[in-house]
Amino acid sequence: MPEGDTIFRAARTLNRALAGKIISGFKTVLPNLSRIDEDQPITGRMIESVESSGKWLSIHFSGDLVLLTHMRMNGSWHIYRPEDRWQLPRGDMRIVIETPDFVAVGFNIPVAEFHSEKSLAERSGVSRLGSDILSAEFDPIAAAAALRSAPHLGVGEALLRQSLIAGLGNVYKSEVCFACSVSPFRLVSSLTGSELECLIRTAQKFLAANVTDVSGSAMVTYTGFRRTTGRANAADRLWVYARAGQPCRRCGTPVERSKQDSDARVTFWCPRCQPL
Repeated sequence: MPEGDTIFRAARTLNRALAGKIISGFKTVLPNLSRIDEDQPITGRMIESVESSGKWLSIHFSGDLVLLTHMRMNGSWHIYRPEDRWQLPRGDMRIVIETPDFVAVGFNIPVAEFHSEKSLAERSGVSRLGSDILSAEFDPIAAAAALRSAPHLGVGEALLRQSLIAGLGNVYKSEVCFACSVSPFRLVSSLTGSELECLIRTAQKFLAANVTDVSGSAMVTYTGFRRTTGRANAADRLWVYARAGQPCRRCGTPVERSKQDSDARVTFWCPRCQPL
């Protein structure tokens, strides 16, 4: 599932491939995008930059036009050479941006909108984003204050609240709480200063480790499964996520699984290492 690290890597790769290039072709099956393309053609514009903000990805075109996308659960951006075969079925295609050197394909993207820079800044969900944990300007102190502003939330729910901190998803929520020995079901108001600092620093560390650029100039948007344990074996890559019933890697107690918050998102934790 796309979380902040996935979107960051996709934006970085798309920016490398597309920034400064003139669009030679644009296709979409989404009516709201087609209408804009008919009135303000995308072909012929220059791609100025591709950026990520939390779980949002924005492609900035010349002429004050921005394509904003959100992947939700199953969306993805791929980059290909014009002669390459696509890795997903053409029926899953939602957007195609062509340049002479590369083709960017958006598959199964559920949220895609054109904006001006002004309307983008005012778009709900974007305008209220918290500090992006992968941003060079990320401020741990400000992030701690943002979490403290929601004392009534469970820790797991607060970590997912994008208006507090942007970029964390369900996998990292469970992994960060485990690494800091904090129950995801505790209230934010119960956290000590050191626990709060641990959650923020660990979240920053885990996401940063999973966007480390080892591809050189290669055009890749995915480099393997997420890892939080630091272990080389792929089977040992995560502490608790998706390991319900399996022994905790620290104490051997079976990992538990439960739905949490109003959206009933699944949380994994060790009841012994993370006592409520």
